[in-house]
Amino acid sequence: MDIWTAEKIILLGFLLKGVWCRYFSISLPQNIQALSGSCVIIKCRFEIREKYDKDLTERATGLWFKDGTDLNNNLVFNSSTSSQNSFMKGNITGKLKDKDCTTVFHELRSDHSGQYYFRIEGEGELKWTYSETSVSIHVIDSPTKPTVQLYVEQKEVQDQEEVLEGRSVSLRCSAETLCSSPPPTLTWSSTPRIPLSESSRLEELISDLNFTATHRQHRVTFTCTITYQLQDKNKTAQTNITLHVQYSPKNTSVSVLPSSSVLEGSSVTLTCSSDANPAVNYTWSRESEGQMEQLQTGDTLTFARIHLKHRGWYYCTAQNQHGTQNSSVMLNIQYAPKNTSVSVSTSSSVLEGGSVTLTCSSDANPAVNYTWSRESEGQMEQLQTGDTLTFDRIDLKHRGWYYCTAQNQHGTQNSSVMLNIQYAPKISPSSSCTRTDVTVCFCEADGNPSPELEWHLSGRPVTNSSNTFISEERLSSTGLRSSITLHQSLTHTSTLQCVSRNTHGNASQLFQLPSSVAREFQFCDSSNRRTSVINLEMKNM
Repeated sequence: MDIWTAEKIILLGFLLKGVWCRYFSISLPQNIQALSGSCVIIKCRFEIREKYDKDLTERATGLWFKDGTDLNNNLVFNSSTSSQNSFMKGNITGKLKDKDCTTVFHELRSDHSGQYYFRIEGEGELKWTYSETSVSIHVIDSPTKPTVQLYVEQKEVQDQEEVLEGRSVSLRCSAETLCSSPPPTLTWSSTPRIPLSESSRLEELISDLNFTATHRQHRVTFTCTITYQLQDKNKTAQTNITLHVQYSPKNTSVSVLPSSSVLEGSSVTLTCSSDANPAVNYTWSRESEGQMEQLQTGDTLTFARIHLKHRGWYYCTAQNQHGTQNSSVMLNIQYAPKNTSVSVSTSSSVLEGGSVTLTCSSDANPAVNYTWSRESEGQMEQLQTGDTLTFDRIDLKHRGWYYCTAQNQHGTQNSSVMLNIQYAPKISPSSSCTRTDVTVCFCEADGNPSPELEWHLSGRPVTNSSNTFISEERLSSTGLRSSITLHQSLTHTSTLQCVSRNTHGNASQLFQLPSSVAREFQFCDSSNRRTSVINLEMKNM
């Protein structure tokens, strides 16, 4: 046998000894966190030398030491005695006979923090403290905050990353499970509050919040809270995450300062606003003759001095890379009455007895109220309101100046019209004749348009001659007076007639001539030739 073969045999012997021989060992977690007022579970398994197997029975006892292994000074728990009077209250839940030393301690306090060592005592000579291995228990007053993760379309992203509206979003909350009875719970909340639908897996202490991202969730803070229900009070810890959602413009609107109804000449500012992420660019346009006229960019549009030409529809377009949205406003410019005028249904010259309507119109905003008045003997006589003034049967007493007053809260303006009533001639009853050395007659007629007057002697027109003198006098725009002086003799059969005419008719009056003697009267035709001689018997007046 060579030296190498001998070494292999020796090495194999040592390995077999490691398999066949057992030593004292224990398996414990290195560190455990526990919540004050709650419990702690220590997962524990141990091993003993095989020669003590017969001593490990159902009556075996487990002991725990804190911060040392001295039986007199460091013993804090003995499974064989009641734990109510012990430093640590609890029980060993594992079966020591099966080398399972799993232990639960209850009602933890902050002074329970420390290093813990396990000791097994069986029947006979089995008594062993595992002083080489310990577990560190740290008692905390508040639970550890849960962890929140953001998933978009099932892919994890950073919590500050922005999510596009319409994407599938999942918020996952998970927490380290500490011993508690009942077990801790996870709950979701949001600020501002929105409806939430969550799914939880309590056995893993995981809660998922699933939804489709919308603009309503932009800058919403979601909070996951872990709650431990303890005997004296609940203890909680929470973690927040704020969602950032990108979306196209929404709720775009235009406001007008001071208002959309503004007085001509004043200053007006239109302001556009929109809810969007990222922020939008604003563009202003105006509808002009059926076409859209581009004006400017920016969120405001200002008119330092508004004019009537500025009235109409104005449009604001809000745009970002995700879309556009429009809003519009009608700029209603108010102003005092302008271009007030009165029109007459036929014409301002109206035939007596006819129907006539006066209509008043005015350009104003808001609409005006109309008031009619008439100048009568130097005074203004109020008539009625409304845009029309109607006479069903016009009379001479209706002629004169009529005034329309258009008024709104911004001012007044007047317009007037002269109602010129036309009528057929009328001969005044005061027309008469007198006789001295000669016969003098006068005739007064009134008509519109102004009439013409003619004299007829015994049915024939009379003109100026050596024996006859006719004169006319204008009394007014509608009145005319004519006088005739007869130097010739008249017979008792002679007649004198005054005839008045205008475009609407004629009128005549027959005069009774005074006579006492018969005289010769010659009538002449247009060539001044004598045609006949009439003897008239004149009566003295």
